[in-house]
Amino acid sequence: MSDEHSNEPLLQLIKKFGGYLSLKMSKLFPISLRNLDSHSVGAVAGLAVAILFTWRFLRSPSTPRRPPKRQANAPSSSSISSNANLTPSGLESYLEDSQTQDVDDFFQPVRPTLGQVVRQRLSEGRKVTCRLLGVILEETTPEELQKHATVKSSVLEVLLEITKCCDLYLMERVLDDESEKRVVLALEDAGVFTSGGLVKDKVLFCSTEIGRTSFVRQLEPDWHMESNIEVVTQLSRFIKYQLHIAPGRTERTSSANIFSSLSLEQFFGCG
Repeated sequence: MSDEHSNEPLLQLIKKFGGYLSLKMSKLFPISLRNLDSHSVGAVAGLAVAILFTWRFLRSPSTPRRPPKRQANAPSSSSISSNANLTPSGLESYLEDSQTQDVDDFFQPVRPTLGQVVRQRLSEGRKVTCRLLGVILEETTPEELQKHATVKSSVLEVLLEITKCCDLYLMERVLDDESEKRVVLALEDAGVFTSGGLVKDKVLFCSTEIGRTSFVRQLEPDWHMESNIEVVTQLSRFIKYQLHIAPGRTERTSSANIFSSLSLEQFFGCG
C-alpha cells in the first residue's frame, strides 16, 4: 500500500510528460499517436523508463560515509592486554615496598659504635681512675683476693674501649703481696695489657682505703669509678665526675656530678 502512494507522483509525472510529448510531437509531426507504429511506441516507452530510473536515482539517499581510518598511534586491544601482562600487580606492590624500605633505611639513624658511646658518656674525658673490686673483678672484698681473682668477661670490651681514648689507672686495696700478683695475672690472662693501652705500671695497690683515695686525688682524673659510696662522697668535691657502681641499688645520688649504675658495662649500654 505504501509503494502505491510513493509511486503516484511518478505516474503523474509520466502522464504529464507523455502529454507534453504528444503535444510537441503533434505540432512537429501532423501524425496522430494512434497512427504510430510499434517502433515509435517502443521509443516513447523507453524514454519513459529512462526518466523513471533517473528520478529514482535522484531520490536515492547519499552514499554512506566511509568509516574513519584507524589511527596509527592508537594501541590495539591485543597490545594493551600484552602490556598489562608485562606489569602484574604483584610486581607493582613489590616495587612500592622496596621504595618504602629504601626511604626507611635512608632516614633510619645510624647506631653509634661502643667506642663512640664510651667517648660520649665520658664527655671526652682524658684521664680515668677505676677501682678493681666489684667493678672489674668478680670479687668484692680484699679477703676474696687472697684465694682467687677473676676478671668479668662482660666488662672486657668496655674496658678496652676506655683504654683506647683515655689514660686509665686501676687501683685496689690488698692484704698481701700474693693478692697483688693474682690480680695482675688475672688481668694479663684476660688480655688487658696486650689488647688495650693499659700497662702494668698503671695498676696501683695500697693497704688502706685512705691510701686509695689519695691515689685518686693525686692523679686528678676527669672520671673516677668506684663501688664504695663513702669514697665517692669524699671525692665529690675534688673529682669532676664519678660513677658509683652499686649492684642491686638503683637510687640516684643528690650530687649532679655523680652517676649511678648497676655495672660498668650497663652504664655504657652493654649490660
